[in-house]
Amino acid sequence: MSVNVLFSARPELWPVYQPLLSKYLTEAGLNFRLSTNIEPDQVDYIVYAPDGGLLDFAPYTRLKAVLSLWAGVEKIAGNETLTVPLARMVDHGLTQGMTEWVVGHVLRYHLGMDQHISVQDGVWAPDAPPLAPERRVCILGLGALGDAAARALATLGFEVTGWSRTAKDIPGVRCLHGDAGLRTALSQAEIVVLLLPDTPVTANTLNAETLALLPKGACVINPGRGPLIDDDAMLSALNSGQIGHATLDVFRVEPLPGDHPYWAHPKVTVTPHIASETRPATAAQVICDNIVRGEAGQPLLHVVNRNLGY
Repeated sequence: MSVNVLFSARPELWPVYQPLLSKYLTEAGLNFRLSTNIEPDQVDYIVYAPDGGLLDFAPYTRLKAVLSLWAGVEKIAGNETLTVPLARMVDHGLTQGMTEWVVGHVLRYHLGMDQHISVQDGVWAPDAPPLAPERRVCILGLGALGDAAARALATLGFEVTGWSRTAKDIPGVRCLHGDAGLRTALSQAEIVVLLLPDTPVTANTLNAETLALLPKGACVINPGRGPLIDDDAMLSALNSGQIGHATLDVFRVEPLPGDHPYWAHPKVTVTPHIASETRPATAAQVICDNIVRGEAGQPLLHVVNRNLGY
């Protein structure tokens, strides 16, 4: 029997993913039909992105799983018509890209690079930065991306504290959890990196109260999700000097409107949601591996807990 795989994402992605998915499914020895147009009652798996237009999963009566091309699943996790397992994208290419971006911006703050890049005033001021073990970095969120970033920074010698909703254990990283752990983590952090998922529980993780816990002048890096930050509270903290600088890659509205205060703020760096992208070659392999597992009766990898939203 053929395995029917529906591709539901932006049309321009089909020519990119079709040959890759076909290659990996063929190599796995599966008899398959891969298409952007399959009768709903004949579909076994959906390769899915929210911008593909599919919202109602009820007609897909034979469906075994939805396999997301995105790491974030907040736009689908609450869909009441989806009753089969949903697997999010955990891709080593995406993880590598995020780790490189986070490490780069942490080093930028740690080394004080902006001062020498943007201030060429003829003043010789040989102020050397501290070494990495003297710099306290906090990672909020210890999923696949946060875990990788924390390990990379710890390998460079930074004093890394990681915080998550539930207890984690990462070699070389002090791991805290729960409300008390969050307060402890923030109170000691000179650089904070947000890599939490977007859920009702994580909304406004950085707000007026939690921003005030940070040492004065701390820097914030957000490549996670826009709603993790209360924007009004962040702007107020930047204006008061409580936050020294913020590098923000994700926002509540994207593209970030041209008149948003972040664009013109001297203590904000805006990057256009480029911290990491799904890499088609490695993402297609992840998708195909899960289809193979599903057909073999094995548990799917990276299944979303619908109650938690990630």
